[in-house]
Amino acid sequence: MIQLDQIVAVNSKDTLYKAVASKSNGLILEDLSTGINGFFSGRLYQISPLDSMGLYILGGTMPLKEVYEIFISKEAEIPIPIETATEEEMKLFFQTIIPDYDPYKVKHRDMKKCLRWYHQLKQFSLIKKEENVSE
Repeated sequence: MIQLDQIVAVNSKDTLYKAVASKSNGLILEDLSTGINGFFSGRLYQISPLDSMGLYILGGTMPLKEVYEIFISKEAEIPIPIETATEEEMKLFFQTIIPDYDPYKVKHRDMKKCLRWYHQLKQFSLIKKEENVSE
């Protein structure tokens, strides 16, 4: 189960936020790591919902939610690198997990963000492996 609705990334900030309320000139966001609310002006910050993001693949874009579903399904076999892994380790990971990712469009910084956000979402319990429920 992956919950990306209302989760946003803010440029120049390392943590993820939850959209709490909107104002005419920005958003009130809750820092998921501290729980503190703050106002972010739309004039000063670029705020991007994770729901609208994706990973470039050959022939299109794969939504971030689908990317993370693949990560979850493969995590037992292949450990998910952390954001401080080398560029070569990240490239090898993405080639292994998502063989049709576009290496010309997906830059090292994109992989780094993708991995950072995945680990943060897990830390904040917004990504959980679905368990089979038997009746």
